[in-house]
Amino acid sequence: MVASKETVRDAHAPGAWPTARLLVLFMAVNFADKAVLGLAGPEIMNELGLTRRQFGSAQAAFFALFSLSAIGVSLLTRRIRSTVLLLAMALAWSAAQLPMLWPTAGLGVLIATRVLLGAAEGPAAPVAAHHLYGWFAQRDRTLPTAVLLIGAAAGVALAAPALTWVIGAWGWRWAFGTVGVAGLAWAAVWALRAHEGPLAPLLGAPAPPRAGRDVDAAGTATADPGPPLGRILASPSVLAAGFACFAVYWQISAQLTWVPDYLHTALGWSAGATGLAVAAGSLANAAVLLTHGLLARRATARGGRPGALPAGSGAGLLMLGAAAAVAVFVTGPPWLKLLMMCGPMALCAPMMTVGQTTCARIAPAHRRGAVLGIVVGLSSVGGVLSPVVLGRVVDGAPEAATGYGRAWLLTAALLALAGALATLFLRPERDAQRLGVPGEETP
Repeated sequence: MVASKETVRDAHAPGAWPTARLLVLFMAVNFADKAVLGLAGPEIMNELGLTRRQFGSAQAAFFALFSLSAIGVSLLTRRIRSTVLLLAMALAWSAAQLPMLWPTAGLGVLIATRVLLGAAEGPAAPVAAHHLYGWFAQRDRTLPTAVLLIGAAAGVALAAPALTWVIGAWGWRWAFGTVGVAGLAWAAVWALRAHEGPLAPLLGAPAPPRAGRDVDAAGTATADPGPPLGRILASPSVLAAGFACFAVYWQISAQLTWVPDYLHTALGWSAGATGLAVAAGSLANAAVLLTHGLLARRATARGGRPGALPAGSGAGLLMLGAAAAVAVFVTGPPWLKLLMMCGPMALCAPMMTVGQTTCARIAPAHRRGAVLGIVVGLSSVGGVLSPVVLGRVVDGAPEAATGYGRAWLLTAALLALAGALATLFLRPERDAQRLGVPGEETP
């Protein structure tokens, strides 16, 4: 049964943006969970006697099951309500943080809990986006997607000074306990208030039969279910979006893991100044995401394609971010480094919005959750590789500052390549038309 325009309009008005706000908090807690290890990194390495390579391995453990979980759980969106999946994830990742409160918990417990945390958080972004798209039609998705991702930046921005204070006052173990309690609080609110949107696909409904092969009782060919999953994933736009998100995941993971240690160890910044700098960088990401979403909505209202980049090509944004990464870690006084972190370096963030809306445009509604999960799962491999590779680069250098410079030259090159590929191949409307996937402008 398909909802009428009137039904959807009535359901959209009271429920869409309140749901989006809850999901923003969901993403905020999600990224606070990710940020806690990097913020507590110097204290953890000092107390447990870890090298940067060992610490990088602990951070990479977060992504050990991240991709598989993102893919597997996203495939369940055809059978299990996304409200239930999101609640289960929040409970699981909150529980994963609490064992680090034990005074005797060491590297083994840290790695085990990071693996569990990654498995619980892997599907968070795609399932949250899938749930959000049950409330917003294709034409209106760019702004709410940007707002959803702002939650990620807000999580880091709020966590950086707050958890730095917790670490200083109560020790690094209570930083893990704090984010665990925050996750449980969100889960309680979600359990009471969440429900599915009017555009959500019907649970358990079989995929639409293929035209020309299945007929109804009268012998009339039934509707085309759209392209198979393999063709969607192999489209140039999805491949380009996936690689761009891979590069951004690499950058995000590198920043969460190594920026606090770089500022504190290599540059000699205090713990308080480091926390404020990380928060400022995250607020800049949030500002860029919101600006991109508002400009994209304005461009769409004037007749542009939904999800278009309004402030330059994908190559321009990612290459500016790459240049800023070089400036932060290779040259310039401290004030210039901070300026680059809070300015051009944040321009990489909108590519995550573009990647989500691109995949949602090309995938029919009944395949949307699976496509989003697979793309996020594969692109998040960048988060697995980044801490380990960059940790080895830094450890292999004669001094930490030199190692960080080399590591971020590598990151800059990856961002620049991703930007070039995005400019050449990111054409969601063209690929959607080629695959025969209609838009969702009229619910």
